[in-house]
Amino acid sequence: MSHPLRRINPAPQWPSYTGTSHYVGTSSSTQVAVYVDPSLGDPALQNAKDLISDADRVVKANNTIFGTPSEAVDVVIFALGGMTDGTGGADHNACDYTSGSAIEVCASFGNSARVSALFEAEISECSMGGNLCGVSTGEALSRWCAIVVGNNALADFATAPAWAKKGMPDFVDHTDGTDQNELSTGCGMAFLSWLQKLGFSLNKIAPSMVKLGTAATLAQLYATLTSSPQSDAWLKFNAAARALPRITTDDPFGTKASPGSRLAGLRTRQVPMAAAKTKMKSMSKRSRRR
Repeated sequence: MSHPLRRINPAPQWPSYTGTSHYVGTSSSTQVAVYVDPSLGDPALQNAKDLISDADRVVKANNTIFGTPSEAVDVVIFALGGMTDGTGGADHNACDYTSGSAIEVCASFGNSARVSALFEAEISECSMGGNLCGVSTGEALSRWCAIVVGNNALADFATAPAWAKKGMPDFVDHTDGTDQNELSTGCGMAFLSWLQKLGFSLNKIAPSMVKLGTAATLAQLYATLTSSPQSDAWLKFNAAARALPRITTDDPFGTKASPGSRLAGLRTRQVPMAAAKTKMKSMSKRSRRR
């Protein structure tokens, strides 16, 4: 059969969306079912169609990063937070495939690459298996997955510049118990950029973070990867960060040109977007847990 079978089950209960869920289709692997708010018209429908085409690539890349298989998920595209440019972020209920498989993604009219990146941010958290949920380290990891798999389509979500502007507080030696603090998330983003610059790819970093667990620190991650003393992590990272001319992105160490940016078996793909790009504003990604 040339097209995947339509799922016969009704749309799931979404974390916050209560409107009509129009089923658009399922990815070729039948692993990702996509719904849309029909009131948003053709632009959102195009987002949904593009996600169906791109979903299996995203899932495969995500599996490469975590080294584990994913499970079936449902995605609804709507004006999350009232936004239709992607800045409403994304949402799900838990960092696993049992309770977190109903994923909400903000529509992004004319720029479906942002929808794919937001989808990856949430499915990456499902792949954490209940670990790293609702803390700064897990948030940083999910955002880095979105950068790599989503071709940096969410550059306006950057938090590392805010961390640098506030004097680079230390969230390496302790983990912040929230995923909503741009300073702790920003520190995590910069730290993971630094680790990749040192040569540790994201598909080495992610499984190590999951194995270390929710309570672990980035300093412990450094010690695990490098076999160096945990106490070296903040000292060396802080010195490297302060030696930079300035921090303007979530990848201040420029890992796109480093060994850490290359993942074995991971290929990226450009998702269709309109010729005229929507002007985006910076806004933190939602990832609410209930």
